[in-house]
Amino acid sequence: MLRWIMGGRGSQGTIEKSAALCIGEEQPKNCFTELQVLKGHFDIVRFLVQIDDFRFASAGDDGMVLVWNVETGERLVELRGHTQQITAMTTYTFIKGERPHTALITASSDRTLSLWDPDSGNRLQTVSDLHSSVKCLLVLDHLDVWLSGGNELCVWNRDFQLKCKTVHHRDAGTLTAVWLCMLVVCKESNVSWVVDLVIFKLNLSEAEMSILAIHHLADHQDTIRSLININNELFASGSHIGELILWDTVNWTIQAYEHILWEEPAGDGQSEVRIGQQKQSEMSIQHMYSDGELITAAVGSGLYVYNAVMKSIVAYRKVAHDSDILHTELLDNGRVMSCSEDGSIRIWELQDLPLAAEPASTGFFGMFGTFGRSGKQAGAPTKKLLEVPGLRSLELIGDLIGHSGAVQMFVSFGVKGLVTCSADHLLIVWKDGKRESQLRSLALFQKLEQSGGL
Repeated sequence: MLRWIMGGRGSQGTIEKSAALCIGEEQPKNCFTELQVLKGHFDIVRFLVQIDDFRFASAGDDGMVLVWNVETGERLVELRGHTQQITAMTTYTFIKGERPHTALITASSDRTLSLWDPDSGNRLQTVSDLHSSVKCLLVLDHLDVWLSGGNELCVWNRDFQLKCKTVHHRDAGTLTAVWLCMLVVCKESNVSWVVDLVIFKLNLSEAEMSILAIHHLADHQDTIRSLININNELFASGSHIGELILWDTVNWTIQAYEHILWEEPAGDGQSEVRIGQQKQSEMSIQHMYSDGELITAAVGSGLYVYNAVMKSIVAYRKVAHDSDILHTELLDNGRVMSCSEDGSIRIWELQDLPLAAEPASTGFFGMFGTFGRSGKQAGAPTKKLLEVPGLRSLELIGDLIGHSGAVQMFVSFGVKGLVTCSADHLLIVWKDGKRESQLRSLALFQKLEQSGGL
């Protein structure tokens, strides 16, 4: 699809493409047959944030924040003020008058924080001369405060007034990785959240707001790369060596432990789990996403789908892209989408595996480990892949070719389309070609009717 427009994409470096992942031009289950390229940035675009049903903001290494209309592709406003790259961006919705108003909060390597009005493009508030760059932003809507994280964790109100802060005794390089995500857990009148697997509590009962570290979770064996909230009972963390841990949000105990290992299948066709020497880049969990039940994890260039409620693996694919996957999500229709350093965006469908008597498709089976806490000990029993009940396959049904650089992330607007950003400085809005054709025809008939042409 679209290769006749954009041209073929060569392999990145020395990576060889897997023939099993080439699905050709005909992709009947892929509705994204039309694209619109948006230009405006002049460096890597790393962040996309949805503002409302029609607008989104993009930001990256050029320090600019641009607001767009997803339906028309029009650039609405440019937010200029940062002098270095944007390191975090989020929306902040509050009541203005009697109506909710959505603003944008941005953080930059220039050690400033800014609050923007996406309607007018004005900078409403700014904080400068911070001790370190902010790596993560989190809004607590029910408390009308927001948090910033870098070398220190700060709590701010709507007027950008600092309410309290705590200092991390870690180097900035480590914090860059662990501040990729924050987790919020509500506890009665107080709020706790997990950062770098340290539990902090925001105390609201005192005259002045305070923040305290109350618990430390030290069960990972390597750097934590991803941290997500699953539901009110569970959250998950993923490490640089493929550890996926599910935690209880009440007492912070481990509910499940998975060690994901990609290995070559055995020569007899029966893949067994073995702990061996692996390249960390092949096992690192770069990104995770959850819909409250299922978790998708980007593990190197592979995908892993896990049921957090049933504590069981659903499906996986050892090689889903030619390079590391940077972002993955579950779509509304139950399908999985992923984007990679190789410049591709792919759509996957969960399908039942063939019956035991039928030959399995080549290229699917990889290696993985599924252990309880005892799995960390030497001599843990191995599992054969086909012994895992209910295992399904991830089948490629869509391959979006358009970017020439690493695709950093994407945002779905449902039927209105999909927005992607990349290291090639471009944004692409991918749309349902059939729907867009119908909308154009309808608009044409309406115009003819108004002008008396019908």
